[in-house]
Amino acid sequence: MDYQHIITIEPGKRSGKPCIRGMRITVYDILEYLASGMSEAEILEDFSELTSEDIKACLAFVADREKKLFVASL
Repeated sequence: MDYQHIITIEPGKRSGKPCIRGMRITVYDILEYLASGMSEAEILEDFSELTSEDIKACLAFVADREKKLFVASL
């Protein structure tokens, strides 16, 4: 998935953390909700401005970042 048009990083917003489409909802927020047991449907119900594609973009962003960290450690 191409998350680059969904995940944005702005120095003045949420201390430069990766956010979804310029909103104040961070990738970390979504991951924390998923890790706590919330389903995608529950997240979308609580945050009507989000889409399923936004959640998938968060997962793709983190997977890509993890891959880059692994490669950099080699």
